[in-house]
Amino acid sequence: MSRITPILLLFIFISCTAQEKANDIPIQDEVKNYTFETVASGIQTPWGMAWLPDGNMLITEKSGILYQIKNGTKTEIKNVPTVYNRGQGGLLDIVLHPDYAKNGWIYITYASTEGEGEGGNTKLIRAKLLDGALTQIESLYKAGPNTTKGQHFGSRIVFDNEGFLFFSAGERGNHFVNPQDITRDNGKIYRLNDDGTIPKDNPFVGQENAKEAIYTYGNRNPQGLALNPVTGDIWEHEHGPKGGDEINIIKKAANYGWPIVTYGIDYDNTIISKIEEKPGIEDPIYYWLPSIAPSGMAFVTSDRYPDWKGHLLVGSLKFQYLELVKLKGNEIIGRQKIATEIGRLRNVAQGPDGYIYIGVEGKGILKIIPN
Repeated sequence: MSRITPILLLFIFISCTAQEKANDIPIQDEVKNYTFETVASGIQTPWGMAWLPDGNMLITEKSGILYQIKNGTKTEIKNVPTVYNRGQGGLLDIVLHPDYAKNGWIYITYASTEGEGEGGNTKLIRAKLLDGALTQIESLYKAGPNTTKGQHFGSRIVFDNEGFLFFSAGERGNHFVNPQDITRDNGKIYRLNDDGTIPKDNPFVGQENAKEAIYTYGNRNPQGLALNPVTGDIWEHEHGPKGGDEINIIKKAANYGWPIVTYGIDYDNTIISKIEEKPGIEDPIYYWLPSIAPSGMAFVTSDRYPDWKGHLLVGSLKFQYLELVKLKGNEIIGRQKIATEIGRLRNVAQGPDGYIYIGVEGKGILKIIPN
């Protein structure tokens, strides 16, 4: 008979308790009332997607290539900064300024070697696109110091309804130091003006040695940021360790707990924390057990998908499906599999044409066509 170790017993207890608290919403099987259309193939790790006013797409590939898809043809944009392509780091997210038609600004995050120390860390820039090349590149924020660790760069970018820019940077594998310390970068979500300056009402402005760009802290590795079209809130999801991926609603100065509070254990089965909630720590509105390894996040507002409209889409790297997270206000009331066994989903976005697009590792960009 196999022995049950004390650590395993504790993990079982933690898992059972956490699942009960999360209501352990079962996931429904796929109802395949759609087909797929390949928009861009031959992209090994597609990360960010953005659409220009003329309908052409911009796609970041983690190795450092920025593609433009025009009339079905894929071309490489020139003058992209050199990226630190290691582990989860590389060329990451891309968004257009909300007023792009007037100012032409494109915002990009990537792993950069600039700054103190060996290795790299998450950086935010903005640039303009002219004749197939990035121009007028401006550095807006660089997390530091660098490290040669390959994990937890984040990173997603989103603008809110007031024109503030939010972007995420994971804790770079240094979870006992970075995420709870507001004098250090990483394990944070940042808020900036569109030109990279610090908003005067950011929560830690004026605090001694604080990184004033910080808006929230105690985040582990956020790879999903999306604007809720109904409430105007920024929603975020982040990778937990072995168990405990979270969905959070971003609040000013909030501490999301990592690693003081967690619903999972470490990958070697050691206990990170026995605490699942604590005063002063913001609770997630939902968390997954087991982890799904979420990446990419989009609210569905399109009439093309009547059964999905008003709900949330999240990609699963681990289980290789797209998950429909069903909502009632801010409450998670259901889950359903979509695009099962499609591959490791790195991103999901709703295009200006109302269609849902997914970035799949090893395949590229696919469009979901409802029947």
